[in-house]
Amino acid sequence: MVNPIPAAHISPTEPPFSLRVVGLMSGTSHDGVDAAACDLRLTGDTLTLTPLGHLSAPYPEELRSSLVAALPPAASSAEAVCRLDTGIGQAFGDVAGRAVAELCDGRADLVVSHGQTLFHWAPAGGAVRGTLQIGEPAWIAEATGLPVVSGLRTRDIAAGGQGAPLVGLFDALWLAGRPGAVALNLGGIANVTVLPSAGDARAGAPATTPVAFDTGPACALLDAATWHVTGGRLAFDADGALAARGRVLPSLLERLLDEPYYARPAPKSTGKELFHLSYLLDRVGPTEPTAEDLLATLVALTARTVADAVRHTATEVVASGGGTRNPVLMAALREELPGVAVRTSDELGVPSQAKEALAFAVLGWHTWHGLPGVLPGATGARHASVLGSVTAGADGRYPPGRGSGVGRPGRLEILPPV
Repeated sequence: MVNPIPAAHISPTEPPFSLRVVGLMSGTSHDGVDAAACDLRLTGDTLTLTPLGHLSAPYPEELRSSLVAALPPAASSAEAVCRLDTGIGQAFGDVAGRAVAELCDGRADLVVSHGQTLFHWAPAGGAVRGTLQIGEPAWIAEATGLPVVSGLRTRDIAAGGQGAPLVGLFDALWLAGRPGAVALNLGGIANVTVLPSAGDARAGAPATTPVAFDTGPACALLDAATWHVTGGRLAFDADGALAARGRVLPSLLERLLDEPYYARPAPKSTGKELFHLSYLLDRVGPTEPTAEDLLATLVALTARTVADAVRHTATEVVASGGGTRNPVLMAALREELPGVAVRTSDELGVPSQAKEALAFAVLGWHTWHGLPGVLPGATGARHASVLGSVTAGADGRYPPGRGSGVGRPGRLEILPPV
């Protein structure tokens, strides 16, 4: 077990290649910014992550309203996108500044920002053509004085990949040695990283690469339906309270499962460009079910589509994201996957609400050292790429790149929080 790094000993460009990193994330629920801070240290082929804490901040109400108004299927304008890019960048900068002060004792080396996805251009049945994450990183660099890694998805898409989900490298390093494990994130969209099973290795088959892909909606349709049936009073079904009082409607579930996306082979990605309120209402039809039955059926949809994607290989499912706080959804997943352990990432040392922000911190560590941030083949790309761009901090420092002598990690060890 490697000891946590004293803050005064962090050296980002010399062995043991240590960085104190703040990861910033806002997902498809687009309700605010999550920040997670950690110390990352490479020893041999083991990258050790020591969590320093995490925090969340909601978007200001006016900013979130403008964001919702610009999201698909709505039309937008260059002016609206520019205003959002600035406003979200400033919001990320504020949260990053808080994270450095409150979680890092005022000392950090790097910020990694996922930004806010505004559009993911994934034509039905075709390759991803582009993706747009907004939240100008210059505002983050100005607010913190630190270099910022951002724009991590686009390079993978340029190389023929899906650009989403990008947590596959983190999951594969973290769950190394757990054959058949599946890392599941239940955000607006559900995504999985599926590790090779032990059976393949025992049979002498060639080693296979972990694959990461979106299975379909997790909370996207649940949240949209909750907002709709409550007339905007509730943004989400807290603790699955409405769904728990409903019953699954087989005919509606069958119509929802008829979506062609589910039958497409992995790797694949999707978003709210497909799974939004109008999409749902079109399939519900003119006679809407009760709120409780609608939400119970949507819980069943998420559980079924996740289970269908992993049931033949999974030995365990390690879940994270906001959906883990819905006990009805977690119970439905366990019912769909009998004999498969379904647990949360907290049980393995990764806070479920901070997992994606920590994953992007790890990706930023790779970018800083000139290392690819995806596994070959995991996203469908022709080759693994170094991801993202770097905005310099106050001292103008840029990453050392491959010339730093750092090697690619083979596993990720999670230490207890300090």
